[in-house]
Amino acid sequence: MVQKRLWGGRFSTAPDEIAAQFTASILFDNRMVREDIRGSVAHVRMLGRQGIITAGEAAEIERGLWLIWDEVDAGTFDFSVQDEDIHTAVENRLRALIGPLQGKLHTGRSRNDQVITDTRLWTKGALLELATGVVELIDALAEVAAQHVETVMPGYTHTQRAQPVVLAHHLHAYMTMLQRDLQRLRQAYERADVSALGSAAMAGATYPLDREFVAADLGMGGISVNSMDAIADRDFVLDALYAMSLVQLHLSRLSEELIYWSSGEFRFVTISDAYSTGSSIMPQKKNADVAELTRGRSGRVFGNLMGTLAMMKGLPLTYNSDMQEDKEALFETFDTVAKALAVYPGMIRTLTVNTDRMAAAAIADFILATDAADLLAKNGIPFREAHEVIGSLVGKCTAEGKTFADLTDAEWAEVHPVFATQKPPLTAEASVALRDLPGGTAPRQVALALELASAATEDARAWIDRERAVRETVLSKP
Repeated sequence: MVQKRLWGGRFSTAPDEIAAQFTASILFDNRMVREDIRGSVAHVRMLGRQGIITAGEAAEIERGLWLIWDEVDAGTFDFSVQDEDIHTAVENRLRALIGPLQGKLHTGRSRNDQVITDTRLWTKGALLELATGVVELIDALAEVAAQHVETVMPGYTHTQRAQPVVLAHHLHAYMTMLQRDLQRLRQAYERADVSALGSAAMAGATYPLDREFVAADLGMGGISVNSMDAIADRDFVLDALYAMSLVQLHLSRLSEELIYWSSGEFRFVTISDAYSTGSSIMPQKKNADVAELTRGRSGRVFGNLMGTLAMMKGLPLTYNSDMQEDKEALFETFDTVAKALAVYPGMIRTLTVNTDRMAAAAIADFILATDAADLLAKNGIPFREAHEVIGSLVGKCTAEGKTFADLTDAEWAEVHPVFATQKPPLTAEASVALRDLPGGTAPRQVALALELASAATEDARAWIDRERAVRETVLSKP
């Protein structure tokens, strides 16, 4: 049976089969079926309230829509490429259930404002799910960090050992990145939280629609203010793609750390077997595949953002079919980031931290040299001069195969008179303790930072819970 197309009245020839497959979006936009049904429910309720159709007609159309909802829940709702998109599939099924009355559902509505509202509703749900995943990962990092507030390790610049830090400080850096991700996800959510219904094709509708009622019925924060912009706007999709790209970027950076840290050269951590794979030929191998795949899939996520930007950059107002391409990018990016967020908390929580290995590396390669220069500067020596003095000392020790800890009191005094009475820190623990200011790596400051991070996470969790409760109410059958 050839499905009826919403726009077919003007055409005398059926679409070419290959062309129909080329233009169809139903194979990917079908995931918005609940949002589509619910948007139609809100619209038809409003039509009945406004007297645009009778109350009885509105009730019968709504009844049919909920029957389709039941079929979706039961897995019996059927569609095909001939339906073109999920919106047509729903209307075709509604016609089969209630007859010609189905045609009144589209009064005062275009597929344009219907699609954009469905996409906004779906995006809101996706962003809430990702925010939940980010909170879970922050919690996992916080749990590990709390156990290692005094565990020293080397910090790096240019991938070279730079200065000692504590492991909790390093992990807190990623928690801070993820807190910013929560902010971006929340901002993207707020920009998606707008109803476009009532904008019709692009100029607005000629019926006395109650747009505010529809928005409230859908749990949306407000309505669009310009019908042309409402139809042409994909900024909220780009906002979501950008926010998700930053989540993926931060996961990729963390992945890189774990890959290095778990290597034989570092051996700072051991990744659980549950999150590793082996080699088909080398029996001894244990590969950090979860981290590697997370890092590798970043290219796909970033490509979707750039592809959507390129797709939108030259489009005149208002709707163009190019915009259909936004959904595959949005859906694939969400799937990729959501999968990574689902697996990462468990991997973090099951890490084995090799504290002895970290501690040994935290004092290697003259990593305490800056502390020695700082001590001279604190005694009135210009820092550039102090830098040169300690640089010369490092060179001398390197040539003689010594470390700072090997130097005698007399040798220290020869370096500079200040060192005759004062010694720089010679342990990583003493070094990190000196950095006792907000944002520093001193254990006391790190513990305070973890407390502040916990409060910020709780605020985000409360927001997620509030918005999820609204969404569950909206996307539930009465």
